[in-house]
Amino acid sequence: MVSDNGEDESVSLSAEELDRLFNIGIALSAEQDMDVLLESILTAAQEFCNAEGGTLYLMDHERNQLIFSILRNDKLGIKMGGTSENKTTPFPPLYLFDPETNEPNYSNISTYAALTEQIVNVPDAYDSTQFDFSGTHKFDKTSGYRSKSFLTVPLKTRTGQVVAVLQLINARAPAGETIPFSKSMQRLIEALASHAAVALDNQILLMSQKNLLEAFLEVIARAIDDKSFYTGTHCQRVPIIARMMALAAEMDQDGPFKDFELSDNDWYAFHLASWMHDCGKMVTPEYILDKATKLETVSNRIHEIRARFEILRRDAHIDYLKKRLADTAPKDDLLAEFNARVKKLEDDFAFLAESNIGYGVLSDEDVRRIHEIGKQTYYRHFDKTLGLSWDEKERIKNNLPPKTNPREPLLEDRVDHIFGGCDRGEMHNLSIPRGTLTQEESKIINSHIDATIEMLKEIPFPGYIKNVVEYAGGHHEHMDGTGFPNHLKREEMSIPARILGLADVFEALSASDRPYKKVKTLSEIVSIMSDMVKGGHLDPDLFNLFLTSGVYREYAEQYMLADQIDEVDIQDYLIPSSQEAED
Repeated sequence: MVSDNGEDESVSLSAEELDRLFNIGIALSAEQDMDVLLESILTAAQEFCNAEGGTLYLMDHERNQLIFSILRNDKLGIKMGGTSENKTTPFPPLYLFDPETNEPNYSNISTYAALTEQIVNVPDAYDSTQFDFSGTHKFDKTSGYRSKSFLTVPLKTRTGQVVAVLQLINARAPAGETIPFSKSMQRLIEALASHAAVALDNQILLMSQKNLLEAFLEVIARAIDDKSFYTGTHCQRVPIIARMMALAAEMDQDGPFKDFELSDNDWYAFHLASWMHDCGKMVTPEYILDKATKLETVSNRIHEIRARFEILRRDAHIDYLKKRLADTAPKDDLLAEFNARVKKLEDDFAFLAESNIGYGVLSDEDVRRIHEIGKQTYYRHFDKTLGLSWDEKERIKNNLPPKTNPREPLLEDRVDHIFGGCDRGEMHNLSIPRGTLTQEESKIINSHIDATIEMLKEIPFPGYIKNVVEYAGGHHEHMDGTGFPNHLKREEMSIPARILGLADVFEALSASDRPYKKVKTLSEIVSIMSDMVKGGHLDPDLFNLFLTSGVYREYAEQYMLADQIDEVDIQDYLIPSSQEAED
């Protein structure tokens, strides 16, 4: 403990002072808002000493700096940092060590206190020879202020680590004159600093845990995005849309969300849930996530089928030439027959190729045609069991194909096509009536939400963010109860969960990197979402807010392609609110 006057600093605290300290210690320990905590520490210290002003520095151990965190001066009317409007202070950090020589910075009173872990009590800065107060003198000269007494206290944790430095300036007597900080004041602030250090250490530890959890979950989300080349930004953009919608709901003063408000903990839970809403996709095979065509597994198997059509065309050409040589019919008749066969092959392949894309809807007649085309045969002369992996050989060991086959079907649904819970049969996949996924593949895709819920349940979230699982697990539920996995209805879901559902749909529709769908314009997206609202999929009140708040356009202008952004007359799409529908 250092004092310029060298006097003994030992002094006992009164019962009243101890009671005040006890109550302040309880209040500081209970505070969860870092800005409020810092301000409470400085304010309490000023009140104890009737000090004109004070500063609280936070220690940056990585950079060996003291960071100006909060500054108060009642006489000058200065309020910076904490809960004030001026959230940041304009002052540079204080280096504990000289950047050039790496020598300890003992000339500055605050860095001295941090380095030596000692309290420094200076009765008058203008009489001090130990510390450099040139900056203080300059400030006084330009402002007309008189900086006199200083009390600088390091805030140390239970392990002895300095986490902050508290500095008070100009203690005042009851009559208002500036006086030095007395022994009792110093002792009181020392005791307060002990309480403050514990509270600050707990808050820093809590923030570190939050940052660790958030960083960990965001890394997982980015890993999920990186797993798929085509959906590489979904997990990162859904949180953006979700936050924009939640802010719009909080700002709704007269509409259906006028009473909606998220606490700081709810916001944190919502943020984590929006990042982790698709974490279950970690267990979904990439070829299903990225299945751009019906025949795609690792590659698009339409190329194999095209090769078979090439064989059929070559066979037709050989047959034509043989008939010409044998002179079985007039040349023109044979050529017409050949051209007709080629035309049918071209039409059949074009039909299969178009069906493979999956943009349209196949009719029963289309499916029958696929099966008729598939019955055609071609000659196979090479052993199809050669070059197979061990796993492939295992799948065919009880049903070995002949080494050669004069009657190989053009399209096949083989027993060995069925593995991993999916049927990769060619006719089976080409016959998918809508989209590119079979029923079993759709089930696997949909099961990612079950995996998400189970994964999040395994994480021991603190009680104050327990809603993460509910928020993230409901983004595929529908307002009419037809969604999954729990078939929840609108009234059974929280507003944040419904917001995530809308954000998930909008991002998926607006994304320009999905191989299984054409890029859509903003008006097309809004029209589709309007139909989804009418179909009981999306929340009508949130959809209306999505349009009237301008979130749809604000997001589009930042993240969608310029060619996608067209004019949208929102009046054409607004849905009667849930209250209006009830009336």
